[in-house]
Amino acid sequence: MVSLTNITKTYSKGAISAVKDASFSVAEGELFGLIGPDGAGKSTIFRMLTTLLVPDSGTATVAGHDIVTSYKAIRRKVGYMPGRFSLYQDLSIEENLRFFATVFNTTMEKNYALIADIYAQIAPFKNRRAGKLSGGMKQKLALCCALIHKPEVLFLDEPTTGVDPVSRKEFWEMLGRLKQHGITILVSTPYMDEASLCDRVALIQQGSIMSIDTPGGITAAYPSKLYAVKATDMPRLIHVLSTYEPRLDAYLFGEYIHAHTRGKDDAAMEQRLRQFLVERRFSGVEVKPIAPSIEDCFIKMLTHHEK
Repeated sequence: MVSLTNITKTYSKGAISAVKDASFSVAEGELFGLIGPDGAGKSTIFRMLTTLLVPDSGTATVAGHDIVTSYKAIRRKVGYMPGRFSLYQDLSIEENLRFFATVFNTTMEKNYALIADIYAQIAPFKNRRAGKLSGGMKQKLALCCALIHKPEVLFLDEPTTGVDPVSRKEFWEMLGRLKQHGITILVSTPYMDEASLCDRVALIQQGSIMSIDTPGGITAAYPSKLYAVKATDMPRLIHVLSTYEPRLDAYLFGEYIHAHTRGKDDAAMEQRLRQFLVERRFSGVEVKPIAPSIEDCFIKMLTHHEK
């Protein structure tokens, strides 16, 4: 349904590489996540796939159409929700929806079944101007407008950034229901925890794709044991861990420090690390093996990439 092969895009006359030889494919009906921090190239990829930007090199197709030579056909078949709210602020909820339906030569009523459960949450405020809506309501309205013409492929660029946790949860539940309509969904996000809600994900940093797999496949490929470490005086703890041999990669992760060896693990690692910290007069020492998250995997890949 969507395919990229060695797509590259640079800005400022080649001075800034936004996307470097990116390649991936998305199957029909799949919920695919493009996961990475701000500035990683996610929005640039989405803008090329929705024909708003032309790549410098490489090829890509969406719904069987080339993004350069068949851009008009693609625009009729995709829905796009940009990261920044871009609807008409002075129009009401209903006026925005009817306007975008008209743009695509359809009606709100024709495809109402597709947006019914989403629209029901904002319908009580249908006469309120879009500029006066809360962040979560703006998000739902933008999604309705992107769906009003029943697209084959839906692009959502960081749709939950700046939205409260409840609205984030509701939004992903809505995406799960949209999959039942057979829509192919590509969503970008900087939130690593949202990766687990996708069928497959691509991890991206500095314009380069580092890994593509299912969330479970990415975490299962973590190459070493990961430990959660905690003690009194956490600032000193992370410094002391840097002196441990064999060398550790350690970083703050919530109330713990996550640490993994750079070489091979051994069965006594947990006990030796605990003893190492006790000998350096830490109290409340806690060392336990844990399963890696997508964020742990991303940090591991990023560290390896930088080396």
